[in-house]
Amino acid sequence: MNVLIVGGGGRENAIADAVARSERKPAMFSVMAKKNPGIASLCEDVLLVKETEVEKVVEYARSKNIEVAFVGPEAPLAAGLADALEEAGIGVVGPKKDVARIEFDKAWARNFMRDNNIDGCPAFKVFTSEEGLEDYIEELGNVAIKPAGLTGGKGVKVMGDQLPDTKAAFEYSRSLLDGDNVVVEENLIGEEFTLQAFVDGKNLAFTPCVQDHKRAFENDLGPNTGGMGSYSSADELLPFMNVDDIEPAREIMRATVKALHEATGTPFKGILYGQFILTKDGPKVIEFNARFGDPEAMNVLPLLETDMVDVMSAVAKGTLDELDVKFAHKATVCKYAVPAGYPDEPTKDKEVVVGDIGDAILFYSSVYEKDGKVYTTGSRAVAVVGIEDTIDKAEKIAQNALENIIGDLHFRNDIGKPELIQRRIDHMEEIRG
Repeated sequence: MNVLIVGGGGRENAIADAVARSERKPAMFSVMAKKNPGIASLCEDVLLVKETEVEKVVEYARSKNIEVAFVGPEAPLAAGLADALEEAGIGVVGPKKDVARIEFDKAWARNFMRDNNIDGCPAFKVFTSEEGLEDYIEELGNVAIKPAGLTGGKGVKVMGDQLPDTKAAFEYSRSLLDGDNVVVEENLIGEEFTLQAFVDGKNLAFTPCVQDHKRAFENDLGPNTGGMGSYSSADELLPFMNVDDIEPAREIMRATVKALHEATGTPFKGILYGQFILTKDGPKVIEFNARFGDPEAMNVLPLLETDMVDVMSAVAKGTLDELDVKFAHKATVCKYAVPAGYPDEPTKDKEVVVGDIGDAILFYSSVYEKDGKVYTTGSRAVAVVGIEDTIDKAEKIAQNALENIIGDLHFRNDIGKPELIQRRIDHMEEIRG
């Protein structure tokens, strides 16, 4: 089988790595904007082009007789790449534009949840102008402000963190109205977790839960990033979760897939990513994404025990219910090394040298290879993943690996450490009362 991976980040490196483990021995090809050495080393051929150049991607897929493609990032999904590939007779892991809209149009997504009575939706309103905006912010009192379009995980601001008061929330909302609609919603209080699933249009195969860390600096300080690292537990939950917390989140995702098909006439085939927050009233939806998370893909895909090519084929053909998708019962810790100054003023074009990383897995992200050397681009550079029986042991493997990567880089030491996780547990116990 000939398989195409679209995208050149850490998430796509993890996807390619999972495909490379397949007993089907597929021939792998890739399309990416810059040459990611981790992906390129696994592929027979690489096309260096923007992933949103749909016609060029489809033409390349045809020329390589691709049978199934995995679209990693959100931008090509928003550009309609899945639609075009499917029209060319190529199976796709990645939803068509009609249903991928649940990620790239947050206003549409919230209205969709409300109109289809999907559980877990907070109080919200969508604004296209300033009319009524300030009054609604004052009415809710504690708000999250979201631009409706794609922002790479960095556009959302909430009171108590980036916004000190309702006046600041109003001013930020006004600034967004210049080029986008704005979603104003209640600021949910709790602990965030990510639940991801393979989806074939009707059936869902869930991965273990993961918790990401958006803030740039230790103790959850600093600006939001695309994600500095993440961890998962060996029992598929997270240390602050109870057994009865997970099923409501899964049911929300099942209902969402069903309603998307009914509302649009288009089945959702690919990855559904639910960003949840566990509140005193159970899990609520912060947002949905139409692809794997980055870094969360790097936690769950190395644990996948079912053949990745079989999973991809089942997603594309709508036969996921015939496959037992299993994950190893291991804990993982993923940590990113990012350019110094990231995300506000990152250094660029600095060499990255990987030393002895021990038992960790290395995934290249926003880097490029030139003359046999690897350089940073200004975004997240490389990620390392430790896998062990406990989070604590996995963290030590990841931390040791980071300390043996040389470059003008920064990383968070605290992700996966017992002290930070205990704070999460204590916080959730306090919320539950």
